[in-house]
Amino acid sequence: MKGSLTILSFFLGGLILSLFGLVPGKLLDQDLTMYILYVLLFFVGAMVGSDRETWHKIRQLDFRIVLAPLTVIFGTLGAIAVFSFLIPGINMRDSLAIGAGFGYYSLSSVIITNLRGETLGVIALAVNITREILTLTLTPLIAKYFGNLAPVVSGGATAMDTTLPIITKYSGKEYAAYAIFSGFILTILVPILVTFILKI
Repeated sequence: MKGSLTILSFFLGGLILSLFGLVPGKLLDQDLTMYILYVLLFFVGAMVGSDRETWHKIRQLDFRIVLAPLTVIFGTLGAIAVFSFLIPGINMRDSLAIGAGFGYYSLSSVIITNLRGETLGVIALAVNITREILTLTLTPLIAKYFGNLAPVVSGGATAMDTTLPIITKYSGKEYAAYAIFSGFILTILVPILVTFILKI
């Protein structure tokens, strides 16, 4: 949760400084935020590619492991498609793009901000941070009442990093590989799916 609170603190800091006119105009340039996004994507790719242990664990698992990320994708987007009709002011496409962040708030919110504007980007940030925080706080109950694989699905993209310790604690170490694989696949798919949804 410390990482989530750190990200949230930086967001609130930027918000407060901007409200008081203390942020230089050049920092708000859209071209600059795109370059920052490219750098972020590079480091995400480098992080995933250099994690030899993850690749090794993935190779040892059978085909059923793909059910975890598929459940996250279809479950998340399916529920959003239904409930988007209850959200005033946000159409289904934008709602699906927000959900396609799968908890990866730092990347999905930047992409959405650049493609749809700051308001939707802030909503994406809040929604995806909430997904992570709910997984961190409710995993004991989720595992107890919905099964050991449920926290992996709840964590989404964060299942491979920030929510992995709590998942393995309450679901069991044998579910670590499922969490890592699911989070890994979703991390790769987030920029692809969010961009695709907003541009179709």
